[in-house]
Amino acid sequence: MLKTLPGVLRATALIAAAALWTGVAAPAANAQTSSDTGQTKAATQAPETKAQSDARAKEAADLPKVPDYSEGDANAPIHVIEYGAFTCPHCAEFHKEVYPQLKKNYIDTGKVKFTFRAFFFDKYGLWADAIARCGGEMRFYGISDMIYDQQRDWAASNDPNEVIAKLTKIGLSAGLSKDQIQTCLSDGKMLQAMVLKFQTLSQKDQIDGTPTFIINGKKYNNMSYEDFSKTLDGLLKK
Repeated sequence: MLKTLPGVLRATALIAAAALWTGVAAPAANAQTSSDTGQTKAATQAPETKAQSDARAKEAADLPKVPDYSEGDANAPIHVIEYGAFTCPHCAEFHKEVYPQLKKNYIDTGKVKFTFRAFFFDKYGLWADAIARCGGEMRFYGISDMIYDQQRDWAASNDPNEVIAKLTKIGLSAGLSKDQIQTCLSDGKMLQAMVLKFQTLSQKDQIDGTPTFIINGKKYNNMSYEDFSKTLDGLLKK
């Protein structure tokens, strides 16, 4: 466990109070998992006003940049963006059942550039994304897979200390050091920038549930591999 855990919790609690719960994200209690849509849905939010948008842009100017992490050929004919939440069970199922086939048949073959963007329902998801990002782009997807594979373990606890401890264990097993993890979880400016990016892009793309996909600019809900493959093959024929 991190030696400065109380400080980590205070920092993220302040960020959550200031930004996460007042933006487009819904608290975990307001997230609803639907088997009909295959998504975890966020509570309905009022459209953003111009004043809110302007204030967000001004705030972003004083924060570090949060890069997209992608895999596959940067010049691939198809760009798939996943909006996923590390605490979303449907997202974990997608990464277990569908994503490996997409990676093998489309990403690794140069047909698809794949980008993951985190959607936050709660501070647990924010912490998980911070851990995944801690290893940089080269390790991001490997650590993300581990976080999703162990979601039922770390995300089930109501004790933030236990969640931090279990996410830290995942980070350590992925080759991160305790100092790296502590720095990533304690970087208030970066955590705030991650929340702001999530709010801005999910509002722009009208994302109200996870997983949601933007494929060459068009929005799609969660899909089976068969439907995903059919969609991608149709675009490749154009």
